[in-house]
Amino acid sequence: MEITVQVAEKLGLRADEFEKIKQILHRTPNFTELSSYSVMWSEHCSYKNSIKWLKTLPRDGSRVLVKAGEENAGLLDIGDGYSVVFKIESHNHPSAIEPFQGAATGVGGIHRDIFTMGARPIAALNSLRFGNLNDDKTQHLLSGVVHGIAHYGNCFGVATVGGEIYFEDCYHTNPLVNAMSIGIVRSTDTVSATAAGPGNPVFIVGSATGKDGMGGAAFASADITENSAQDLPAVQVGDPFQEKKLLEACLEVIPTGAVIGMQDMGAAGIICSTAETSAKGGVGMRISLDKVPTRHQVTDGPGGMKPWELLLSESQERMLIIIQKGREQEVLSIFEKWDLPCSEIGEVTNDGMLRFYMNDVLEAELPAESLVLGGGAPVYERSYIKPSYFNLIKQFDAKNIAVPTDLKKVAEQIIALPNIASKKWIYEQYDSMVGTGNISTNSPSDASIVHVKNTSKGLALTTDCNSRYVFSDPYIGSMIAVSESARNIVCSGGVPIGVTNCLNFGNPYDPEVYYQFVNAIKGMSEACKKFDTPVTGGNVSFYNQSPDGPVYPTPTIGMVGLLENLVNRMSLDFKRAGDVIFLVGESWNDINCSEYLHKICGVEFSPAPHFDIEEEYRLHGIVSNLIRTKLIVSAHDISEGGLLVTLCESAFYNNLGFDVTTGNDQIRKDSYWFGESQSRVVVSVQSQFLEVFEKVLDGFPHEKLGVVTDGLFKVDSEDWGSVELWKDRYDNVIGNLMNKYLPE
Repeated sequence: MEITVQVAEKLGLRADEFEKIKQILHRTPNFTELSSYSVMWSEHCSYKNSIKWLKTLPRDGSRVLVKAGEENAGLLDIGDGYSVVFKIESHNHPSAIEPFQGAATGVGGIHRDIFTMGARPIAALNSLRFGNLNDDKTQHLLSGVVHGIAHYGNCFGVATVGGEIYFEDCYHTNPLVNAMSIGIVRSTDTVSATAAGPGNPVFIVGSATGKDGMGGAAFASADITENSAQDLPAVQVGDPFQEKKLLEACLEVIPTGAVIGMQDMGAAGIICSTAETSAKGGVGMRISLDKVPTRHQVTDGPGGMKPWELLLSESQERMLIIIQKGREQEVLSIFEKWDLPCSEIGEVTNDGMLRFYMNDVLEAELPAESLVLGGGAPVYERSYIKPSYFNLIKQFDAKNIAVPTDLKKVAEQIIALPNIASKKWIYEQYDSMVGTGNISTNSPSDASIVHVKNTSKGLALTTDCNSRYVFSDPYIGSMIAVSESARNIVCSGGVPIGVTNCLNFGNPYDPEVYYQFVNAIKGMSEACKKFDTPVTGGNVSFYNQSPDGPVYPTPTIGMVGLLENLVNRMSLDFKRAGDVIFLVGESWNDINCSEYLHKICGVEFSPAPHFDIEEEYRLHGIVSNLIRTKLIVSAHDISEGGLLVTLCESAFYNNLGFDVTTGNDQIRKDSYWFGESQSRVVVSVQSQFLEVFEKVLDGFPHEKLGVVTDGLFKVDSEDWGSVELWKDRYDNVIGNLMNKYLPE
């Protein structure tokens, strides 16, 4: 085949990129080499349109042991000789085409990023976005994704402890499936994804290589269209039981000291893992592709695998391992014990070149450095402009929205909105207790709490992002995403210590989309600096766009917090009748961007809700102090649905009620009960501690709302009925639509 610019463009490369490849090689690449650059220089692998701005995020901190970009995941010191490893990544495009396998392999891939560093995964979370839940397509996608997450996570044996889900029309064609994994490792037992030592053997271990996942990295770097289903081979197929064996074998082999470097094979398969480990170590490799175990015959004939397919395959449950020469048998015996294929496929060289052979015939010769981020991969600076829809946002005036006369009727509608209602149809399919570390099921808290075994410590974990806020104001909306994550951790008794992010946006070549991206990074950066939560890594997912337009900008925040002692854990549920309910923080006359305004009033364009980062920061200090001094018995932050939803959720767990009164007559009633202004927390206090409580809050905005009752809801002296009636509305909305999809 003659290699031309047209061939390069069909592989997703630009004409100028094709010229750059020729300059790097001092010749025209062959098809295998060009295919390698096409995946390695894809947006998914190279971050060529985002790296300039990603470098502006804060990456330093006193707990940081591994910074963003240095390894497969972030590594933070949590004391007592232990570290936490964590990361979040997207699997959006595959899940849009094949929801079960797309979501399942997303879970498998993110867990491999954790244990390839030597850590044992102990918890998983997710962040999901779909279209209108009443739509058959949305129900099909939701069912497939949830079953895929449950299947892989449950079989692999890691508890799914938390997450979030939203339903908005913009995600109809392009859902978002973001998966987060958290692991624990002794700080001295980590391993690097770095090749070193010329002559050291290179092994591939795990599943055989097939044609599944072919070109997945390039597939993830293009818009979703009605023809995307034709790219179905780009969706990988996972085997969680094989990954479980791979996990245990890897964690057994690392302490032997025989492992020089280890890298999982995710996007772009062999070419990516060999290039990244070699470039990081300043070395090269000689790889014999004919020694790679395959599920298909390697031949030029129909149905056979070609050398370029071996390089690019994204078959799951595979690792690349560099072993200290002379200790091969020691390593092989461990993988043989776990019944895992382990094949020597090459060796480390000292010239920085990757050479791939098939039966001693050279198929590709590439400088490792030229393939990777920070090496030869292109870096672009895109132009951006304010989105035109901002003009519609500026036109919004809350005075044009009539204050409802029947607040109870509105509240009944809000509590049953899919974005608000219970997600138990989803989380009941996940095994949340495997591994015995999750203690959140004892009583709920704003963040999920996982015990760090052999210590008194706990980790507080959360994923957060209200993408409608980000759509309205990318800068403020992203600050809110970070702040809400931190607030959830603080309300659970923890201290925020680090962030991983999954940045889901539309096409970066659209200047309005790129404006959203740039300003989201700026807002995220400012908030992370304020809360001392360095960004340890993550994922950029562009091209979340269909012919109908881009999804809402969705910079999902995965945050980890630390509880030095689990006795300081705080839950969100009211504990007993007679306790006094307070709102800590300031109420604002604000219905902007709320579920009430958007879903009940039908307003698409409005500003982001009130937010001031200094208010938020002070709130965290106050709430932490209240928890530490045992002056409150519950804490629950106000988010989607506003104050009324927060009160309901605090009442549901113990089947209690509340008798509350509007505390500020200067604020319209719908703003007071359903507005989503930030930096507010509902707490409950035992009556004997009221005097001390008031002294601690002296000078900080707060108001007494009322008292916890035995099971009736009363608002402004109006009887709103029993907790059982409200729980029924809240609990069964999603299940009533989705139960037909439950496995028999």
